[in-house]
Amino acid sequence: MSSKMLHTCIRVKDLDKSLDFYTNVLGLKESRRLDFPEHQFTLVYLAFDNSDYELELTYNYDQETAYDLGNGYGHIAIGVDNIKELHEKQVAAGLNVTDFKGLPGLEFGYYFITDPDGYKIEVIPN
Repeated sequence: MSSKMLHTCIRVKDLDKSLDFYTNVLGLKESRRLDFPEHQFTLVYLAFDNSDYELELTYNYDQETAYDLGNGYGHIAIGVDNIKELHEKQVAAGLNVTDFKGLPGLEFGYYFITDPDGYKIEVIPN
């Protein structure tokens, strides 16, 4: 039997803000969209060019308040080739970005950026 991870779903309050963040800040591209107006929700799938693993943004039309992220969610992690340059760009843009955190043996370590809904994304070097 062959298995693989397909996608991770997060619920977002403002689809346009979230799409802007994940496409323009992190570089994902919309791979497909499923609209269900009769059920008042839209699913947007995002992926990197070199990956078939997707991030699913679920947008419920009637969500007026921020989602309670609870205490079980940790973070999503992405790997990038240009971590120092990307970090500098995101800091200059005024995004919610932490300083670099250190791990033994990694030149630049890693950092976290927070999306418009409060989800944390760990950015690590490839």
